[in-house]
Amino acid sequence: MLKFIIVDDEPLAHEVITELCNMIPHIELVHNCYSAMEAMQYLNENKVDFMFLDINMPKLKGLDFLKTLSQPPKTIITTAYKEYALEGYELNVVDYLLKPFSFDRLVKAVNKVSELQASKPFIQEVSKDDTNPTSLFVKGDKKYHQIELDNVLYIEAYGNYTKLYLKDDMIVSHEKISHYEDFLNPSHFLRVHKSFIVAIDKIKFIEGNRMVIQDHKIPIGQTYKSHVNKLVNK
Repeated sequence: MLKFIIVDDEPLAHEVITELCNMIPHIELVHNCYSAMEAMQYLNENKVDFMFLDINMPKLKGLDFLKTLSQPPKTIITTAYKEYALEGYELNVVDYLLKPFSFDRLVKAVNKVSELQASKPFIQEVSKDDTNPTSLFVKGDKKYHQIELDNVLYIEAYGNYTKLYLKDDMIVSHEKISHYEDFLNPSHFLRVHKSFIVAIDKIKFIEGNRMVIQDHKIPIGQTYKSHVNKLVNK
């Protein structure tokens, strides 16, 4: 069951969305928020899977509110203003519904949320040491791949996805690169660029602002250069 909230200053919008969502069995409305500030307070205390978010609200606009959230739930924009669509997608919203929208269109948006939730990789720690997992499961190509961390060469950001480069394969994951940075042991993996995490023991050599792993050339970002310097100055 996917839990969601509605964030809209118009009571009628709540009624319409609630009525349509009541016909979708696998989602559950857990709270109605009539302002961005109310939604902010609720999300500080509760976890939801997604939210319907209006743009044109008093005091704090919907997209400005979305920018304040460090870990926002998946978001479906509901608005009468199509000119904000590009900005919305730049904030990684799942879908953008123009009012008035049909039931079919809402279902399509909710299905996108469901697909994203289903594609989240789950982590299986094969090692008994909980602080040092040796493998993980990643969903790619509609199946789950068990990956031995020792086989990972590097990870590259790929829009809202990531590419995991292995010794003899490459898998596209539906998680952002920050997910892997949080999970992987920093003693074995290092963020060297906003778009790259590398396996430290797979580095062949470092030269200037790049490093080489097998035949792959990985750039070193200026922000992360100090991290790389610590490797060579141990």
